[in-house]
Amino acid sequence: MPTALKILIAGGFGVGKTTMIGSVSEVPPLETEEYMTQASLGVDDLAGTPDKETTTVAMDFGRITLDPEHVLYLFGTPGQERFWFMWDDLALGSLGAVVLADPRRMADSFASLDFFEQRGIPFAVGVNCFYGHCDFTAEEVHAALNLKSPAPVVMCDVRRRNSSKSLLLALLESAKAEAAARMSPVPGH
Repeated sequence: MPTALKILIAGGFGVGKTTMIGSVSEVPPLETEEYMTQASLGVDDLAGTPDKETTTVAMDFGRITLDPEHVLYLFGTPGQERFWFMWDDLALGSLGAVVLADPRRMADSFASLDFFEQRGIPFAVGVNCFYGHCDFTAEEVHAALNLKSPAPVVMCDVRRRNSSKSLLLALLESAKAEAAARMSPVPGH
């Protein structure tokens, strides 16, 4: 059996988590998208996503076979605060996470960033440039998000398979470097 590697795809409401998993999964992704109802009025902030009609109510799931020995499993988290109780369970055993950020609503990514920083889970930030451009550089985003970790910031378009793959590769390289740093002996100890 191949070794399973678990990655979380997180971020604020409507940032593209389900879209990213769909763009890279080699199997039809499992999606728990449901139509938004009147019950979400006043609860879900649609200001940045006025055309959004569905939302993830549990998790999304996809798979990528890296080689005969390694399979990457992608778990997309729900973005709304009322579903955050699931995140700890989803995070168990994860190698790392991708935190998607919408450059028009950067503050929506703070809760996800805090979650992974507090738990010491390696992550990469994907700035989802929905219209093919972004008014910020990766360095400006890193500073604006006040990242405490060496998390890579990748400008991407998660609708595009190669862009999503590049983001995942940045996370894997970063997680590998963090693991190597933890494993190396500290001089004098």
